[in-house]
Amino acid sequence: MRRAVGIGMLVGLASAVAHAVPPGTPDEIRDRLQPFGSLCRSGDDCGQPAAAAATGPLSGEQVYNQFCFACHSSGVGGAPVLGDAAGWEPRIAQGIETLLDHTINGIRTMPARGTCVSCSDEDLKGAMQYMVDAVQAQ
Repeated sequence: MRRAVGIGMLVGLASAVAHAVPPGTPDEIRDRLQPFGSLCRSGDDCGQPAAAAATGPLSGEQVYNQFCFACHSSGVGGAPVLGDAAGWEPRIAQGIETLLDHTINGIRTMPARGTCVSCSDEDLKGAMQYMVDAVQAQ
């Protein structure tokens, strides 16, 4: 009895699988089995090299939006919120050089370079200045 139930389940499963994926025409099957990429080894003639992505310095606002926003929009870990004069004025009073040092080297819960390990010091200075300007423009 157990064997009959097991065979019945096996036949049912095989039938379900057979109907789940339609076989398709030979051309459709061949298309599904085609490789989806290619490999180019050093020394092979593989066509033209890919064009380099345009790079350049990011604006302070771009750096802020990509890397600083997560903490400085909500005050995570005590981060001063963009545009919040009460949070920024004591920090600004320490001087721009101190703010830049904290931006580059980190302070308390802020990691060094914020979350942008690929940013240059100039990129970080631009982001810091963007946040300072948001308070001083008020």
